[in-house]
Amino acid sequence: MKNKYDIVIIGSGVAGLYAALNLDEDISALVLSKRELTLSNSSLAQGGVAAVLDKNHDNYKLHIADTLIAGKFKNNLSAVEKLVTEGPSDVMRLKEIGVEFDTETSGELSKTLEAGHSRNRIVHHKDSTGKAIVDTLIEAVRKKPNIEIVENALVYAIDKVEGGFYLDILLDGENVQVGACYTLIATGGIGRIYKYTTNSAIATGDGIALAHMLGAKISHLSRIQFHPTAFAAAKNRERFLISEAVRGEGAVYLNCNGERFAFDYDPRGELAPRDVVSNAVIRESIKTGSEDFFLDITHKDAEFIKSRFPMIYARCLEEGVDMTVDKIPVFPCQHYLMGGISVGLNAQTTVEGLYAAGECTHTGVHGANRLASNSLLEALVYSRTAAENMSGKIRKFGRAELSAAPKLRNPEGKPLHAGIRTEIREIMQDTYFVLPKPEKYRESFARVDAIVNDLVTGNYELTPDYVEARSTAICAGIILDELREGINL
Repeated sequence: MKNKYDIVIIGSGVAGLYAALNLDEDISALVLSKRELTLSNSSLAQGGVAAVLDKNHDNYKLHIADTLIAGKFKNNLSAVEKLVTEGPSDVMRLKEIGVEFDTETSGELSKTLEAGHSRNRIVHHKDSTGKAIVDTLIEAVRKKPNIEIVENALVYAIDKVEGGFYLDILLDGENVQVGACYTLIATGGIGRIYKYTTNSAIATGDGIALAHMLGAKISHLSRIQFHPTAFAAAKNRERFLISEAVRGEGAVYLNCNGERFAFDYDPRGELAPRDVVSNAVIRESIKTGSEDFFLDITHKDAEFIKSRFPMIYARCLEEGVDMTVDKIPVFPCQHYLMGGISVGLNAQTTVEGLYAAGECTHTGVHGANRLASNSLLEALVYSRTAAENMSGKIRKFGRAELSAAPKLRNPEGKPLHAGIRTEIREIMQDTYFVLPKPEKYRESFARVDAIVNDLVTGNYELTPDYVEARSTAICAGIILDELREGINL
């Protein structure tokens, strides 16, 4: 690893990797992966990518309308238009570089239906689309001589200086520093601030916390999506997702009595947007006094199920559930973040030279609730935009000389006491889940704010545990602050 790069990208999911792939060939770039390259929320994405690729049966206006309806019309229309109109070319670019999307016998890309969509427009690779995209992007980025990838690199501080930034990094136990003219944050979501989440182990909101500490605007962090169908038999904190596409292919949602109930709460039934279905599940749970809920797709051909959902089928089998003959136990849990680091249509934050893309951002695309399979599309469109914008600035203005680097922070300090993240998770799960408890907002904020103050000023030893605890506390504090202040969700 060198001392300075033109661009440093923090994060190695779809947004980080696709941004790297779209940089000019003469730009030196460093991609920092918090853990191993394949560990990201992107790799866990199952359903697919939504895009208007068949204008005989679909059009931009329909995709825009579906996105606005799901988002409760709190979306940024310009951001949605950019997503929908530019997205198809990015999806086809993925196909060109080797992503093996499923196809029909005619050779045309297969397109499935998911909740909230008025047309079949989701292209996919079985039920592991995210992994297929990430694996292909890793291979493509590795071939770029101007891009260096470093794994097990946790950024714990960013300093803005004249000409760019300095990043302080915990790298395999060492404390190192690197400079950059431009920095792109693509660190994913915040799922680990909740007791149960579909997110990966690294989703602790690090990039959002770093941007916040740097003074960047954070918007609508309290817009959190709870997915209605996470596998619920396991007691693991990280719960694997039963994709929206399973309902799109005909699965029905049953209560503890084996009864369909979704149509009692919304005329779209199981195919209503995620927040609507999650809300229905919790209300039905209160009504029945039970948290036992199931998805049932056993009426479909067994070979079709195994072929269409091989990963979900295998994961369910590991838990003792054969989805071709058994009902799948499911329940809502934290899944996705619609708010985050505020960026414009050029993916730039409110800090000059600092960009952000992917789940850690608030582009305004999703509004109050994300439409299924728009997330990977957003990561593609806005990371490419960030890459193009940064490349364009380097072409136009050249490479600025960085001023002197600040002194590396002292990694020594007192050990972090146990239980901080557990307490934060319990607070968030109790205070702000599917049916929020406004009466607890102020009390919960006061406690989390005290935790944040202690972590920031307490002279703790710089370790990954400390950095992640600080990140989760900062993000939870921002969310609860928005809630107690009554910011419009």
